[in-house]
Amino acid sequence: MKRLLVSACLLGQPVRYDGESNANKVNQLAEQLRQWQQQGRIIAVCPEVAGGLTTPRPAAEIQGGDGHDVLDGKAKVITNQGDEVTAEFTSGAEHALALAQKYQATAALLAARSPSCGTGRIYNGAFQRQLTEGDGVTVALLQRHGIQCFSPDDHAQLCEWMNQPD
Repeated sequence: MKRLLVSACLLGQPVRYDGESNANKVNQLAEQLRQWQQQGRIIAVCPEVAGGLTTPRPAAEIQGGDGHDVLDGKAKVITNQGDEVTAEFTSGAEHALALAQKYQATAALLAARSPSCGTGRIYNGAFQRQLTEGDGVTVALLQRHGIQCFSPDDHAQLCEWMNQPD
């Protein structure tokens, strides 16, 4: 049975930086997520909270690259107040990876655009809501360990993947 690591905010938990959830971002997947949860196929995680950050917390963005660059020590995660939170984001990514490995999740559904969970596109580090190509820290680490990452926009591909035989 395929298992899926899922951003806790997408499951309705109020763990976003602003204390809200992102459940509205997965309306097209809501019934499927409920079904997978009932089947024991979902592992919920908020990498930022797992890394020791509070809710609510200052908004953060990656400066100097993306999550791959953060893992390689070439970029940093900075809050809109100027504080560096790279260690917390890295620790949270490691926690998410450990959960995925413990429960044998081979894919993840993660919140779009986030400096942790963004898949393919993240905010550019200038705090002006401008997107750039790249992955969040958690996505980068999961990908390096062979875990396929999906965003809510990839719902059709995710459902196809989850419904394939093991």
